[in-house]
Amino acid sequence: MKPAPFVHHVPRTLDEALAILSQVAGQDGRVLAGGQSLVPIMAFRLAKPAHLIDINAVEGLDKIANDGTTLTIGARVRHAAFHKPVTDNPLGALLSFVARHIAHYPIRMRGTFCGSLAHADPSSEWCLTAATLDATMVARSTRGVREIAAPDYFDGIMSTVLEEDELLSEVRLPLLAADAKFGFNEFSRRAGDFAMSASLVTYRLEDGRIAEAHVGVGGAEPSPRRIPEAEAALNGQTPGDAAFRAAAQAASEAIDPLEDHQTDAAYRRDLVRAVVRRALEHAAA
Repeated sequence: MKPAPFVHHVPRTLDEALAILSQVAGQDGRVLAGGQSLVPIMAFRLAKPAHLIDINAVEGLDKIANDGTTLTIGARVRHAAFHKPVTDNPLGALLSFVARHIAHYPIRMRGTFCGSLAHADPSSEWCLTAATLDATMVARSTRGVREIAAPDYFDGIMSTVLEEDELLSEVRLPLLAADAKFGFNEFSRRAGDFAMSASLVTYRLEDGRIAEAHVGVGGAEPSPRRIPEAEAALNGQTPGDAAFRAAAQAASEAIDPLEDHQTDAAYRRDLVRAVVRRALEHAAA
């Protein structure tokens, strides 16, 4: 199939893009950056926006900035930008490792980090990353700038608290401690498929014991999130099989699992138990 007719806008500045969006938002106006999520659903006419605001010519949105405490990722930054570490901080290695699990190479060359956050698929690796690392989403409109913390940003399956006239202009990730460890694991039926469950973890060691644990789970619930029960099971413990299994079990019990024609609740709990334990083993390796 082909998309329904639409008007294609190509603003040159962010202010121009926001002005157009404010005018056409009520007509289901959409922002286009990478288009790897939006264009396919338009082709199937599951979405029929009357206007597309193409931000690929807007200057400044393709930048990654590091101010020593925060990594800021602009709305035009592609997944492929993270194929190599963008910072010497452990966050750089984390983003590179996660990026290699996103779909397929051609998609990574076009799709964008912020576009993934705007689409808010429960299986998105970048949404999981944002939730686990306590990212801040920066939304801009003609009404001003709004900063949204990750726990307040996601609002269910493929839904966020972004207003229809707001553009997700950047995402801010706090840099990790210099001695931080990370681990990531996901399960999908085929390479490149959407993850049925995934986990990202980070922690530090203090006197040989786990501290500042972050345990995130995605793909298992309507939105990715940190699992405080799993983090509590880790903090203060010595890294190893006993602590990792306890945290994985806590995560499995804490989720409200999605169910579909392929998976029931028990199966998804088993997946969460597995991906959390494997992510922790990765971090300790």
